[in-house]
Amino acid sequence: QVQLAESGGGLVQAGGSLRLSCAASGRTFSGYVMGWFRQAPGKEREFVAALRWSGGNTYYADSVKGRFTISRDNVKNTVYLQINNLKPEDTAVYYCAADRNPLLTSRISYDYDYWGQGTQVTVSS
Repeated sequence: QVQLAESGGGLVQAGGSLRLSCAASGRTFSGYVMGWFRQAPGKEREFVAALRWSGGNTYYADSVKGRFTISRDNVKNTVYLQINNLKPEDTAVYYCAADRNPLLTSRISYDYDYWGQGTQVTVSS
């Protein structure tokens, strides 16, 4: 059974950095697309970044390009989201997700089959 477990969230000041981790287990993930989404209070869940496990191609929302970096560690079966120059508007619960049968690299949450429990990121001004 596929399981995704996020960690690394916390309270940081604006301008700071965090690295979120998503430990994936239950199978091999070659062929999967791994994504990060976030959801702020009162808002819909939004796409942040995605990565094709095979090949490592990456994709980002325009709002985070240049500040967020998605990467993977094949040995640890872990996906990371490095967030730099954090802003108060980055405050949200961040979710890791996996798409097991991607025809393309989707930015739509309902295309993803598996989800983690989320990790809270709070940025103070």
